[in-house]
Amino acid sequence: MDALQPIGQAAQAVLGHPFGHQHPVGHETIPLVICTYFVAWAIYARSHKPLDLPADKLTHILYAFANLNSDGRVVLGDPWADIDKHDEGVPWTDKKELHGNLRQLGLLKKRHRNLKVSLSIGGWTWSTNFAAVASSSKTRQVFVRTSIELMNDLGLDGLDIDWEYPKSHSEGHDYVKLLRELRHGLDHYAASKGDSQRYLLTAAMPCGESNYKQMDLGAMAHYLDYFYLMAYDLAGSWSDRAGHQANLFGGEQSVHHAVQHYIRSGVPSRKLVMGMPIYGRAFQNTQGIGHPYQGVGQGSWEQGVYDYKQLPLPGAVEYYDQAAGASYSYDGTKGELITYDSPMVLETKSQYIVDHKLGGAMFWESSADHPTGHHRSILDTIHNAFVRRGQRLDQSLNHVHYPTSVYENVRQGL
Repeated sequence: MDALQPIGQAAQAVLGHPFGHQHPVGHETIPLVICTYFVAWAIYARSHKPLDLPADKLTHILYAFANLNSDGRVVLGDPWADIDKHDEGVPWTDKKELHGNLRQLGLLKKRHRNLKVSLSIGGWTWSTNFAAVASSSKTRQVFVRTSIELMNDLGLDGLDIDWEYPKSHSEGHDYVKLLRELRHGLDHYAASKGDSQRYLLTAAMPCGESNYKQMDLGAMAHYLDYFYLMAYDLAGSWSDRAGHQANLFGGEQSVHHAVQHYIRSGVPSRKLVMGMPIYGRAFQNTQGIGHPYQGVGQGSWEQGVYDYKQLPLPGAVEYYDQAAGASYSYDGTKGELITYDSPMVLETKSQYIVDHKLGGAMFWESSADHPTGHHRSILDTIHNAFVRRGQRLDQSLNHVHYPTSVYENVRQGL
């Protein structure tokens, strides 16, 4: 096993590390994003609902996922969870009203006027139709029209595109066309309502070089408000050896390498939001980082993947790799290594975000975190880390006026 400091011994080292200094409150700052994905399926076995979110610690929520049909139509992914599930205590009426997860997200928006909620379209499972839809003017128009209609009906603040991934430069150019038409569509929609506040257009973006090199990142930057960098899954069950899944440093296979490529490609640093995992990836029968492994273990909900709130597992020791800007737990008896971001890593990454003038932090996904108030809560940790460094969080107002929504309670402001 590689000799590294256990977390308890490493804490003091980080405070003396270059990443440990604080910016004075008067220092010029960029309003930062704290964003999490909320997944529709969290309400089932995970028993996690939107009202459980620490909305006072967040600036943005991405609701995952809407699906994409081959004709370009954007449709809800799970209508019962999204709009139909009736919360206990909510009176039944004869009117057409919004329920489900999206009603709860609307209530959070009403209580926290700086909280913006976007509909995320696609994802790993539902990206199949993106290439064909983006390649045709006709299907792009359908995509733009139906996605904005959904956004309006559901009372949301923007659209998040999660195309995983364009496979060629040609598909990358089609992606730019889709974003251009979406941006124009959103601006036209805002103008038609007399809205001065912009509707958001964002995208979940890869950290793997083979994927981001297919895209015209500089052109995309003209239309996207934020690039949500999926800066995780750098290692996993597909890897030859056990490795860090979200290491900040360490050559071409690192978050820093991807960030620098995006910036060199013309993406303003303030539009880059660093994604971080609220989960761990496991390797079994291994001697440590860089060593062979056999198997990935049971996981919380799928093989080899553990909710962060379960980590470190009983019998494991949590380690902080200062050089890599990464952490993991290791059980020497079982030979099990799990790579994830600990609170120590969030301190390091928050300072990197400040020093490199990035746009903020994004997380996948909220159900795997400890509840707010827990000393190891990921969302609490990043919020406190930014505030302690004298950073301002984005306070731009969300939208609450949707007079043409098909839902009576959305038209009435919920």
